[in-house]
Amino acid sequence: MNILFVGDIFGSAGRRIVREHIGHVRQAHGVDLVVVNVENAAGGFGVTPPLAEEIFDLGADVLTTGNHVWDKRELIDYLKSVPADSHARPRRVLRPANLQPGLPGYGAYEGTTESGVAYAVIQLQGCVFMNTTNDPFHAADAQLAGIQAKVIVVDFHAEATSEKVAMGWHLDGRVTAVLGTHTHVPTADERVLPGGTAYQTDVGMSGPYDSIIGVDKDLVLHKFLTGMPGKFEAARAIRRCARPWLPATLPRDAPPRSSGSCWGSDGRTGIRD
Repeated sequence: MNILFVGDIFGSAGRRIVREHIGHVRQAHGVDLVVVNVENAAGGFGVTPPLAEEIFDLGADVLTTGNHVWDKRELIDYLKSVPADSHARPRRVLRPANLQPGLPGYGAYEGTTESGVAYAVIQLQGCVFMNTTNDPFHAADAQLAGIQAKVIVVDFHAEATSEKVAMGWHLDGRVTAVLGTHTHVPTADERVLPGGTAYQTDVGMSGPYDSIIGVDKDLVLHKFLTGMPGKFEAARAIRRCARPWLPATLPRDAPPRSSGSCWGSDGRTGIRD
């Protein structure tokens, strides 16, 4: 079976590029399962229920998130609206499994593709340089203990490369893929580990690359240059320039890009073909 994982959708530019291209990518590669990270889909901060529905309408099977999962509070009731054994869309929006017990939502989902192949998706969040979470390594073990499917995709939303690489080795041979998200910069280390698990430290971002990881360049530069706080906003196609040595209105930025990972695996064993 063929699996497509779409990297962090950032703002309206990310939603647009995915909307324009996900259909023909699915068709060209005969994709059976689509997983999309949506934690920055709403203006760069979180995702709303209507936006989740929009991305499901594009053909996504499961949506993953990360440290911005609670930025849009309306998502909380959306996650609470279905029981654990549901296959409805709110149940297929995941939050990190290693958050504190009792929080809304779920960190894993098990389903079946249209062709009848059982699969699971697990969402984890790193601890290094991230908001406080429980240990993702033991959380991964706990989730796997209750999963029956052989095809298992892990979205590891983490900052540190070392932690992501460690998770790849920890789960090698036990899951189909360990794919890193969060940094918005695609890494060139995609590989199949010795046990058959597909691995990439970060699949990158679907959004405005003429930016600083999705955010307007001038807003981020202002913080780096002055140390003063400011409100971050998703990069726009046409923007005003705050740097006096450049024209007041800069030309249209480069088009957004969609980054992700697509690979094949044996639906019977869950291991990379």
